[in-house]
Amino acid sequence: MKGKTIGVISIKGGVGKTTLVSNLGAALANKFKKKVLLVDGNVTAPNLGLHLGVVDAKHSLHDVLYDNTNISQAIQKTEHGFDLLTSSLAPTKEQKKSINPYKLHNRLSQVKELYDFIVIDSSPNLNDEMLSTMIASDELLVVTGPDYPTLSCTMQAVKTAKEKKTPIAGLVLNKVRNKKFELSVNDIENATGVPVLSVIRDNVKVLEALSSTKPAVLYSARNKASLAYIELAGKITGEKPPIRKSLSRVKKVFGIS
Repeated sequence: MKGKTIGVISIKGGVGKTTLVSNLGAALANKFKKKVLLVDGNVTAPNLGLHLGVVDAKHSLHDVLYDNTNISQAIQKTEHGFDLLTSSLAPTKEQKKSINPYKLHNRLSQVKELYDFIVIDSSPNLNDEMLSTMIASDELLVVTGPDYPTLSCTMQAVKTAKEKKTPIAGLVLNKVRNKKFELSVNDIENATGVPVLSVIRDNVKVLEALSSTKPAVLYSARNKASLAYIELAGKITGEKPPIRKSLSRVKKVFGIS
């Protein structure tokens, strides 16, 4: 059975889209034991590899899309438990030309049956790269923030996804600080007509993890942001994360169900 492809989109940089992709991948792979492939679909300004310490991949998504290599040769294993397909940080002149937006879907279909989940980090621009992610995805996660400028961009992203008839699984409300001036979940849901699946608090551990080129879920699994990433992964899989063995033993000793 083929896996599910999830596109992670936003039409505003800096909302934490790439960080969400790396942590969602880590949670799916390590907490739910899923076979996961992360794809950097932001071919113009790729960042996913940088988040994970991968800067010198022998082959890239550019090579795959321009028919210079097979997709299976461009996919690499990582120490984080998931596979990775990066885009080139220094594309050739040929690779800077426009890409057929249907090609990503075609190439990913060649390996889709090998994975439970393929998660695509999209371009933050409303262009053929985002269209490519929408076409290749079974459903989308839209990353937003608790402020009006980001909400405006989110509403445009939602509108575009609906026009392309790509189902939206929900919104991820990121970098929340619980301040009175921030938009609430109800505000955002009412404005977009899309449910908020996850609320992720702003947390310095996420930045620490980024400096270590490691997903926060693996760097500091018990901070609130990491727990939110894991909870989101559970909603996507429809499963509950396994209880830590140490906690299970404590519960057993004290007769806690």
